[in-house]
Amino acid sequence: MSRLTGRLVVASHNSGKVREIAAMLGPFGVEPVSAGELGLPEPEETEATFIGNAALKARAAALASGLPALADDSGLEVFGIGGDPGVYSARWAGPGKDFRAAMQLVWEKLSVTGDDRSARFVCALALAQPDGSVEVFEGEARGTIVWPPRGEKGFGYDPIFEPLGLSRTFGEMTHEEKLPLTHRARAFEKLVASLK
Repeated sequence: MSRLTGRLVVASHNSGKVREIAAMLGPFGVEPVSAGELGLPEPEETEATFIGNAALKARAAALASGLPALADDSGLEVFGIGGDPGVYSARWAGPGKDFRAAMQLVWEKLSVTGDDRSARFVCALALAQPDGSVEVFEGEARGTIVWPPRGEKGFGYDPIFEPLGLSRTFGEMTHEEKLPLTHRARAFEKLVASLK
């Protein structure tokens, strides 16, 4: 656990994500600081996997700051359309982050390919040290794509994702209800277990 005591760069410019990570790591004596606060550039995500992109972002932040850095990469994989949008989940929403259009595109493609509406959200967390070493932890949440979208809570593809065994989408759940079911929470459980 000593490797994470003190300051930790959260390789993100998203203040909400930084707050969420700070809350999860607070009990370990970690002081998260965002890449945005340190003025670190966001590297281009050029890898073909969630793990590859998370590691790329964490390593860049650790090398630039001289501090341990944590990055995540996450997205939605829909099995009936070959795992798309996958690592391109954010890009499907375009520069304006229009996830209504992205959800519509998922549904249109799914309508053409057939019946398999099974899907999963994936989160890869990468913890990098200034020496360039990286540890990676992956979590997933499995479910089904529903249409039309339901719920105004959450973000991204939440309104079309219904977790296995439940009858509400992530978009219909409060943050407190959704959080323990998420891919990010499951990846964090693995990270936290490695610190004990």
